[in-house]
Amino acid sequence: MNDLALFDLDHTLLPIDSDYEWGQFLVRENVVDAAEHQRRNDAFFAQYNAGTLDPVEYLEFALGTLARFDPAHLKDLQAQYMRDVVKPAIRPKALDLVRKHQDAGDLVAIITATNAFVTAPIAQEFGVEHLIAARPELDGRGHPTGKLAGTPTQGHGKVTHMHAWLDGLGRPFDSFKRSWFYSDSHNDIPLLSVVSHPVATNPSEKLSQHATALGWTSLHLFND
Repeated sequence: MNDLALFDLDHTLLPIDSDYEWGQFLVRENVVDAAEHQRRNDAFFAQYNAGTLDPVEYLEFALGTLARFDPAHLKDLQAQYMRDVVKPAIRPKALDLVRKHQDAGDLVAIITATNAFVTAPIAQEFGVEHLIAARPELDGRGHPTGKLAGTPTQGHGKVTHMHAWLDGLGRPFDSFKRSWFYSDSHNDIPLLSVVSHPVATNPSEKLSQHATALGWTSLHLFND
C-alpha cells in the first residue's frame, strides 16, 4: 500500500451527524422516552460542538440505549436507519473522494468518535474495510451491555487508536511517506496535526480559522 488516508465520518463524509441522527430516529420511531431522549441527545450534541463533551458519559448514554433492545429488534432498527436516514444522505462527491485514495492503492480507514454499532454499516456502504470507532462492550451473546469497551476514539484518542491499529497491521505510522486526514471538526486537530496532509473538510468555523492560520488545505464536499 502506498500512502495512508484517514477520514472522519460525521459532517466530513456525511452531511449529517450519524450519532445524533440515530438518536433522533429512535425518538421518531417512539422506541425510547421521546422527551427525555431528545433532551439528553440535544445537550450532548451541543457539548460536542462546544468541545466540552465528556466522551465516556455520552458513549455510555448511547450504548445504554442499545442495550435496552433485544438483538432482533436492534438489527431491524439498524437496517431501517440505514435505509431511511443514512443512504439518502450519502453524496457522490464523498464516495468519489474515498475511491480516489482506494484506486491509488492507499490504506484507507474511517476514524470516528461515533460508536461502531452505528458506523460499521456506514463504513461498508462506503466500501471501507477499516473502521476505527468507539467499541461497545458485548455480552456472551454478542449484545451490547451499555458500557464502552476500551477508550474513546475522540480528540487525542484518535491519535492513540490510529497508532495501535497501524501497529497491529505491522505498518507503523512512520512507515508511510504521505498521510491524509479529512475532518470537519476542531475536536480532530490532534490527528490533523500529525498527518502530512491535513484537510479541513466542510470545516466548522473553529477549524476553518485554525486551518487558515496554518495554511492547511480546505475542502467543501457539500456545497450543492
